[in-house]
Amino acid sequence: MEQAKIRIGVIGTGIIGKQHLDNYSGIEGAEVVAVCDINEREARLAAGEVPGPHVYTDYKEPLARDDIDAVDVCLHNNFHAPLTIAALQAGKHVYCEKPIAGSYYDSKAMVDAARECGKKLHIQLSTLYKKETKAAKALIEAGQLGKIFHARSNGFRRRGRPFVDGFGTAYFTRKESAGGGALLDMGVYHIAQMLYLLGETGVERVTGKLIQEMEMDPARKAQSGFDVEELALGFVTLRGGVTLDIFEAWAVHLGGIEGSSIIGSKGGIRLPAYHSAEQTSDISFHTTIADIDLDSRIDLNRMDIRWHRMRDTEDAYDSSQQHWIAALQGRVELLPTADIALATMLISEGLYLSDAEGREVNADEIAASSKSLAIRI
Repeated sequence: MEQAKIRIGVIGTGIIGKQHLDNYSGIEGAEVVAVCDINEREARLAAGEVPGPHVYTDYKEPLARDDIDAVDVCLHNNFHAPLTIAALQAGKHVYCEKPIAGSYYDSKAMVDAARECGKKLHIQLSTLYKKETKAAKALIEAGQLGKIFHARSNGFRRRGRPFVDGFGTAYFTRKESAGGGALLDMGVYHIAQMLYLLGETGVERVTGKLIQEMEMDPARKAQSGFDVEELALGFVTLRGGVTLDIFEAWAVHLGGIEGSSIIGSKGGIRLPAYHSAEQTSDISFHTTIADIDLDSRIDLNRMDIRWHRMRDTEDAYDSSQQHWIAALQGRVELLPTADIALATMLISEGLYLSDAEGREVNADEIAASSKSLAIRI
């Protein structure tokens, strides 16, 4: 069946914006009709890869068009809130890159605006669509873990700091533009994955420590203005007493770390380890049957093939952008990525506040202390 056309305007044509444009070209029903960037040359180059979009340098122009259904915001973190809220108020649904924003204050403003405007807000959280996440969710929903009481969110790079280690731009290394470092760049993926699997976004208390101790090339350090963390450590108590610990490294002298995990009264799941975006292990399920401890591997490919054969809308969960388009077409309900991303930001900002205060902080304190970091264009 031919799917309804969803007309999209993409704002921001850097590395991520170009990836989004390329992804839309392979999604049935997605039609990019406008591309916008303050760098007109970059916008035209990006538009040249897609048939027929209009090119703009002022975001207000595509927002004023009545033939655009949805806007895709691909800018740096502290630009997310102003652009997203403007798009929502212009009557557009919004797909926004992670993290949702640079602060909890700005993130909540985005979520509130979406509800007030009656529009969908979707945040790019790619880990939710991985095969191992789907398998873990199925095991949890089938009760195979029993009562869940703890989860671990792990992320690792050996020496993978943006710009100072030879890739990416200095925008990632400055609190002014990014809001934070490893925690907001990588940690949001892994924390959000855990919150999604736990089915819990209620945060009670947070303890955190942020570290920057690894050596850097002196010239690149000076040029980058590096003032964010390269290692984030934390411990979170969620509603109902479930706990979550966090280890997120842009740079650390280890040969690797284990993948994230979830444990319950009847079983546990260990997810693959992602090292610099590469998967280095398999998902495993651990339980006891007939008084025998079992460690099981899961055939994700066979699972994926069967589910695509048996489930009419399984393709709607193959990627974040495919899910977004399918939800706008009315094929599936949109996953609560905005609420998950908001809770992830509350946890992240809680780590920053706890580190600054030298103590555990509660959710009300975190929310009350949060300030806007939004950069308006």
